[in-house]
Amino acid sequence: TSGDWTYSVSDNQATITRYSGAGGAVEIPAVVDGIPVVKVGDDYPPIFGNGNTTVTSVTIPDSVTSIGVYAFYGCSSLTSITIPDSVTSIGEYAFLDCTNLTNIAVEDGNSNYSSVDGVLFNKLQTLLVQYPAGILDNSYTIPDSVTSIGDEAFHSCSSLTSITIPDSVTSIGSNAFYSCTSVVSITIPDSVTSIGGYAFEACTKLVSITIPDSVTSLGISAFKNCTSLASVTLPATLFIGGNYSFYSLSAEQVRVEKT
Repeated sequence: TSGDWTYSVSDNQATITRYSGAGGAVEIPAVVDGIPVVKVGDDYPPIFGNGNTTVTSVTIPDSVTSIGVYAFYGCSSLTSITIPDSVTSIGEYAFLDCTNLTNIAVEDGNSNYSSVDGVLFNKLQTLLVQYPAGILDNSYTIPDSVTSIGDEAFHSCSSLTSITIPDSVTSIGSNAFYSCTSVVSITIPDSVTSIGGYAFEACTKLVSITIPDSVTSLGISAFKNCTSLASVTLPATLFIGGNYSFYSLSAEQVRVEKT
């Protein structure tokens, strides 16, 4: 340990694994006990603990190149985070269940990631990595540059009622819209060819969905627990047998029509 921080060491490089301080605006150190910090968070549990309510903002030093899979998982009071130029990789679950997160800021010199209005993208903005769950806007239009919506990208974005997906998008990741509990309808454009597992699970106000003919792959339990779903239109060529796409929903709830 070093002050409020617990860390591990490999090849004379440190990974921050735990924080025990008072919270508030937290600055992660660049060096602990003379050892450079190159990674924030490792595997589960997250560095602030699951369900942390004390940390409100995080600044990551320029020494860090990697943000671990569960780094900030469950920080329910975290509102903003600053990612430096040095970061080259971010785990898929790093910001999951950060329900008050409204801003992910990436320094302009970062060659791998970028941010627009607090939303995290890859550098070319072809991949939407994370839409902060604490943004209170009712609608969001995904930029035309985006070709892929990442895994967990809109996870638990409970304020959104509508999301516009542009024709540039070809793939929707696993759990992409998981528990978007206010979304009533989403139009999937003809450009999309694959929809990941659990992509729309627990979208409890979603009443209808049309999956275009372009979709050739529909992931497991894609619409599980969409309890208001009453109409589904599928391509005639799309086989869904055995993948539990509409698991937990009755035949009366879901009327599946083939195009």
